[in-house]
Parts: sequence; C-alpha cells; structure tokens
Amino acid sequence: MTEKEANLSKNFMDQISPKTQFKKNKINGIKKIIAISSGKGGVGKSTIAVNLAIALKNLKYNVGILDADIYGPSVPKMMGISEKPKSEDGVNLIPIKKFDLQCMSIGFMVSEETPMIWRGPMVASTIKTFTNKVLWDNVDFLIIDMPPGTGDALLTFSQEIDIDGAIIVTTPQDIAIIDVKRGIEMFKRTNVKILGIIENMTSFTSDDGVEHFIFGKDGGKNIASKFNIDLLGQIPININLRKNSDEGSPFVDQFKDHQVSKLFLEISNKITKLLNN
Repeated sequence: MTEKEANLSKNFMDQISPKTQFKKNKINGIKKIIAISSGKGGVGKSTIAVNLAIALKNLKYNVGILDADIYGPSVPKMMGISEKPKSEDGVNLIPIKKFDLQCMSIGFMVSEETPMIWRGPMVASTIKTFTNKVLWDNVDFLIIDMPPGTGDALLTFSQEIDIDGAIIVTTPQDIAIIDVKRGIEMFKRTNVKILGIIENMTSFTSDDGVEHFIFGKDGGKNIASKFNIDLLGQIPININLRKNSDEGSPFVDQFKDHQVSKLFLEISNKITKLLNN
C-alpha cells in the first residue's frame, strides 16, 4: 500500500469511527472492572477469563464474572452452572455463586440450543440489564468475558461502562495477531486502558519432553512489543485445561499447585499491581 493509499484509508476510518468522549458509568457493587477480549473467536478467551477469575479469588479478593458473550455464552458450561438466577423484587437479579465467585450470564436465562438472533438494540438492552440490574455484592474485581471481535456488544461496554482495564487474548498465529491489532485500536478509540496481552496455546510439550509450537512462536510477544503493551503471560496447551472447562470444574480451582495455575497467579498479581498503583 502506498503512502497516499494508507492516508486515504486512515481518513476514511477516522470519519466513520471518530474518537469520541463518552459518559462512562460505574457498576454498583464493583470496585474494578477488567474486560477480557479477543480479536477473534477460538483463542480460548473464556477459558482464560474463568481461570483468571479463580486465580484472583485465590489471592483473597472478592471476584465476579460476567459473561457478556451474548451470542456464544460459555461461562455456564465452564462453571458447571445450570440453575437460573433468583430475584427477590422481580426486577434485580442475584448473581449465582459457584467456586466462591459471583456469576452472571445470558446463558443462565436460555437453553444451550436457543439461538441468540438479536440486533444491536437488543444486545445493548441486555448489557444494560447486566450492568444496572444485577446485585453484585462488594466485588473487588469483575471479570467481563467479552464477545470476540469489535461488534455491538463490545463497543457498547467500552463506550458506556467505566472499564478499568482490558486484556486481549490471542494465540501466537499470524491470523489471530491481525485481529489483535483491531482490538487494540478499538480500545484506544474508546479510551479504555489496555493492561496487556495474554498469549494462549503458546506451545505443547509432548511426553518425550519436546516443546512444539503448533500455532507459531512469539506472536503475542511480538505484537506486545510493537504496540508497547505488556505481555502478561503465555499459557501452554494442557489437556486438563480443556477437559476441566468442558466438565465445569475450572483448572485453577482443581490443580492449584500445577505450573499452569501458577502462571495464572503470576498474571493475576501483575494485574492487581497495575490496577492498584
């Protein structure tokens, strides 16, 4: 692309998505909000969000997790929750407690087979319900599992909610890194602080001790360096990390002393220092 073409493209994008100051709102009962985002689906964002929430809880914080992935909620499955939230007044929802976390998800309201065929206004309305009509109880950190990409739900949260920091999850492969760039730019345009990048599925170590870089190597590290963003951690492929997610028993809760759990704890410590300074 020539310099003239690049400038034309930039001017066009600036016109259709200008940087705008929005009035951002706090969520009652929440001290700090952390958005877990990804440029594309399939990178393990929800797995990271759930286990990060458990790790923060293990650091003795009160933690909540909000599944904002309207079109593909995963938290009910990963947390092993099949019940529906209660309401004492018929208006406000009480988060479901599991693994000492306060949990809320659209998946608690609908069956796994129900397609979420919603347009933008319905998505925005649901998000406002989750942020205004949920009785969070003295939560130190609310982890929001964002939908992948940069669509309506993510944009609504970024514009209207006072997010303290965003974390972008990616795999090392080039096709995922391309979408990370878009996510970084979106958060910049909506004035959301990016805490860092977590690279998931970094490598796989076979039984013979050989480390295999199945999805490429250092993609997360390189993009973090390019944009001067912290690389918070690199999570390897682990069969039990996947298996426990499918079984509704988060890995970090079940294998507290495992090296992968220690990586999540290290990332959690970094996050708390970034947000508490």
